[in-house]
Amino acid sequence: MRRTTGTHWVFRLIPPRPTFDEDMTDAEREVMGRHAQYWGEIAQRGRIVVYGPVRDATGAWGLGVLEADDEDEVRALVDGDPAISSGMARMEWGPMPISIVRA
Repeated sequence: MRRTTGTHWVFRLIPPRPTFDEDMTDAEREVMGRHAQYWGEIAQRGRIVVYGPVRDATGAWGLGVLEADDEDEVRALVDGDPAISSGMARMEWGPMPISIVRA
C-alpha cells in the first residue's frame, strides 16, 4: 500500500445524454474512439490509475483517477480530450487530498 497527498484527481466524464452508451451516432463513436486512444496514451505514460465507462441508475458516464502534479496539468489534459474539445461531453474533476493506492 502506498499513501500519497495531493497527487490524485478524480474525473467524471458527462456524456450528452444518459443513454449515450446505447445510442451513440457514428460521429460520436468516432470521437469516443479518439477519446479512448488519448487517455490510453496518458495511461502508458503512467499517469492513469483507472479510467473507464460506468453505468448506474443515472445512465452512462466515465470515471477516471489520474496522477497529476497540479490543477494546471489536469486542466491541460482535460482540454486535450477529444470528447471535451469537440464539445460533445463535459468533464468534472476534483483533487483527492489523500489517496491510498495498492503497491
